[in-house]
Amino acid sequence: MTDRSQAPEAVIVAGGFGSRLLPLTARRPKHLLDVGGVPFLEHQISRLAEAGVRHVVLATSYHADQFEPVLGDGSRWGIRLSYVLEEVPLGTGGAIRNVADALDPDPDGAVVILNGDVLSGHDLAAQLKDFDTPRGEESVAVSLHLVEVADARAFGCVPTDENGRVLDFVEKSDNPVTNQVNAGCYIFRRSVIDTIPTGREVSVERETFPGLVGEGRLVVGYVETAYWRDVGTPQALVDASRDVVRGIAPTPAIGAAGEARIDPAARVAAAASVAGGSGVMAGARIDDGAVVSGSVIMTGARIGAGAQVTDSVVGPGAVVGSDAVVEGSTIGDDARVTAGVRLEPGTRVDCATTV
Repeated sequence: MTDRSQAPEAVIVAGGFGSRLLPLTARRPKHLLDVGGVPFLEHQISRLAEAGVRHVVLATSYHADQFEPVLGDGSRWGIRLSYVLEEVPLGTGGAIRNVADALDPDPDGAVVILNGDVLSGHDLAAQLKDFDTPRGEESVAVSLHLVEVADARAFGCVPTDENGRVLDFVEKSDNPVTNQVNAGCYIFRRSVIDTIPTGREVSVERETFPGLVGEGRLVVGYVETAYWRDVGTPQALVDASRDVVRGIAPTPAIGAAGEARIDPAARVAAAASVAGGSGVMAGARIDDGAVVSGSVIMTGARIGAGAQVTDSVVGPGAVVGSDAVVEGSTIGDDARVTAGVRLEPGTRVDCATTV
């Protein structure tokens, strides 16, 4: 095993615009949206800390000024948290290269890379151990967490040999060569990061990884089919939050599982019902007779008397009027659902509008 004097470091790529999550991302980065009662990145940071990472760099871009006021310096997780701004879109590889100066220069160091919108329960400490396991004379250049899916047609596939060596990166196909797909967690040898071109957009999936394989570098797959979800749409956010609250998605960021997670600074009337894995944030108010099931009620939102909110997201400051029915919908910041209105599933209400 490689003798490292430094604990592994990590980079979270958190620069995306989150267009699939609109209107929730109109005023904030997707990485700070509430999932299970805490900003999404808290799940990733707490998992990194649990795996022994002591320095995390956030590669930010969209609404970059909002991250530090929410996450601070990392001390509450026992880590150091740094922030690096990506001034123009650089892709996944370019974003990683852009933060290189913030990392320890030790060429043999391990750097965990996380896509900032993936919720995973896989054993990161075990992946780090596997990364440092000797393979003859070769050291691993990059380790990719791979998951096995029932239907891989919607994904790029990553075939490996019997020793876990990555053989290729295959685009989406109606006849996938394997059911192993990229799960968005990588471990880079520090020296590999310095080989990524600077000043331009680079995709690790389309350029960096295939290039390393083509050069004969050792790229391995760490296959573990634990909980995994791409939190890239409102429905995925609802599902992820519900799974966190109920304990289906393992995370050290919150305490005991249950049927609801209600912030102490929220107001829930005695005759209201909040269940189904719902998360209710500070300052939210749920009035008498309201039923909230499997939903995310964000900061300062109000659910009126007798309203029904199911499998939905209600954004900060939004109001669902009395006796309204909201199912499978997304309500933007400061929007208003008129009393008695029934929304069709899949409805998205823009910020500060009334329906």
